[in-house]
Amino acid sequence: MRLLSDTVIRKRRSVGAQTDRDTWVRIERRLLDKITDQGWNGAECAARLEGVAQPAWWGCVVWRDTNAPVMWRADETELLPGAPVGTAVLSEAPELPNEWWGALNASLDALAAQSTTRVATPDTVTVTQALVTESIRSVFAGGFDTTVERWVPAHADLNWANVTAPTFSLFDWEDWGNAPRGMDSASLWASSLAVPALADRVRLERRSDFESRDGKLMTLFVCSKILGPHAHPEDPRLEPARRMAEQVIEELQSG
Repeated sequence: MRLLSDTVIRKRRSVGAQTDRDTWVRIERRLLDKITDQGWNGAECAARLEGVAQPAWWGCVVWRDTNAPVMWRADETELLPGAPVGTAVLSEAPELPNEWWGALNASLDALAAQSTTRVATPDTVTVTQALVTESIRSVFAGGFDTTVERWVPAHADLNWANVTAPTFSLFDWEDWGNAPRGMDSASLWASSLAVPALADRVRLERRSDFESRDGKLMTLFVCSKILGPHAHPEDPRLEPARRMAEQVIEELQSG
């Protein structure tokens, strides 16, 4: 098997390329202390999920670096059915047919209905109740309970760079696992905030998540990432995130 150099795509933690047998190989390097008991075989474990539109997983190779405290992993999957919708945060609205939104809803609902012992690790950080509380409280004042009621399987890195169109498919499953209900919906909404109509469409399509108490907490969770100490003053998401956070806090305090 040979990687095609003119197809290489580099992301934050990985590099991928098409092969000469019409498959895709994703290679990741991870520090040993970032590999938990559940391993870092997210794509492999996600292959058993039913009802979720994703590339088929074919196999992998894992090896330890002899010169550094790191592990390497190469996963081979089928090619994506279309191009990624865009970057993690969009600045222009994509043209997505109703069928696309239907497929998104079907996949997220099917994912949340399944079971796993994995715990979501967005950006390799394990999601816990303590992390949720700490993240929210670091930006927003108290007056409401931050306790999560329901934990369900989530992709945990749902943004516009990890979904395809016009055929919907969800990829990059390295971080998936149990997370508070609504994490995926809130994450996609947050990556849409620079395009108000798109953010509104995400909230409309995933309204059952956003109307739940956990979904409101996850809205604050993602807003805390935007409004926190590392916020960029020219980020177009700042004001809509601030407005939504105020609304959600009021709902939590009155509910």
